Amino acid sequence: MADKRDYYEVLEISRSATEDDIKKAYRQLAKKYHPDANPGDKNAEAKFKEASEAYAVLSDPEKRRQYDQFGHSAFDGGAGGAGGFDFNSMDMGDIFGDIFGDLFGGGRTRRTSSGPMKGANIRTGIRITFQEAVTGVEKELELNLKEECTTCHGTGARPGTRQETCKKCGGKGQVVYTQQSLFGMVRNVQTCPDCNGTGKIIKEKCPECYGSGYVSRRKKIQVSIPAGIDNGQSIRIREKGEPGINGGERGDLLVEVTVSRHPIFQRQDYDIYSTAPISFVQAALGGDVRISTVDGDVIYTVKPGTQTDTKVRLKGKGVPTLRNKQVRGDHYVTLVVQVPTKLTSEQKELLEKFDVAMKNRSDFDSGEREKEKGKKKFWK
Repeated sequence: MADKRDYYEVLEISRSATEDDIKKAYRQLAKKYHPDANPGDKNAEAKFKEASEAYAVLSDPEKRRQYDQFGHSAFDGGAGGAGGFDFNSMDMGDIFGDIFGDLFGGGRTRRTSSGPMKGANIRTGIRITFQEAVTGVEKELELNLKEECTTCHGTGARPGTRQETCKKCGGKGQVVYTQQSLFGMVRNVQTCPDCNGTGKIIKEKCPECYGSGYVSRRKKIQVSIPAGIDNGQSIRIREKGEPGINGGERGDLLVEVTVSRHPIFQRQDYDIYSTAPISFVQAALGGDVRISTVDGDVIYTVKPGTQTDTKVRLKGKGVPTLRNKQVRGDHYVTLVVQVPTKLTSEQKELLEKFDVAMKNRSDFDSGEREKEKGKKKFWK
């Protein structure tokens, strides 16, 4: 056995490594050298087999103890060892199921469950208005849902008959296959194909549900949409999905919410944004303007000399948070000064006089500034 590398060296771990350290190291090497990831690469295949052999020993506390005491000879019948270790007799199903189930998306998992399983979730959608998303709303959905068959009471068997124990699996719901691998025979536990894991066979199926035990019926479901929900978020309604398997609970109903656009308001997180027009006179002289919010119109006092694109904040006028509808975002309003597009002759004349007055005022202010500069220069 002198040509064999030390198992700790193979897995690149210390002799004090924990079980988690051993498993983590093997995961990395298995993913790197697995034959599926390196087709035709004999060197990678050899490294994969070497790492798997090391893992098979070091992941077992008793075999690891023997290896630490006697080294490779512990499994070769020498040095007072335990008397040979046959890798072909190992059940590698647990190793593959644990390691490769994660690495390759479950495609190599060797064991499957035949116990109670939760039913599949059902997805549907609903459209609401912007205002409904802010305030919350009750909606009603009408869906086709599977309900227990009233004829066979969920057994799937014709009335007067009963289910029989599956002969293929003996009522266990699972069958065991053996398969030759790189390391010998691998036990592969799978759901029985004849009874689909139920352990029962229906000879005479119910004419109403055709042996499924369920029939589809149109049902009305009440959906409570909370205040503050945003576009694309979903509401989960417990146990309104597909029926469970082998006595498992029903799945859930997931309702995805689509919020329609608002002609005025835009939302970002829990804040609302909009624009509000004000007249030239309101911008120049100041005054009260009416601003639309999700709570209705509010009066806001504009300061004299307000410029276009001035932003104001209406605190607490935004969207309620999902956790606490009493806590709300803010409403940010951009004030836009409107310029009239059509003027009467009288209005034009008044604006021209206003323009002259502003120019005269500007000239006057300029002259006053020059006088002030002259005074300062004289006194120096």
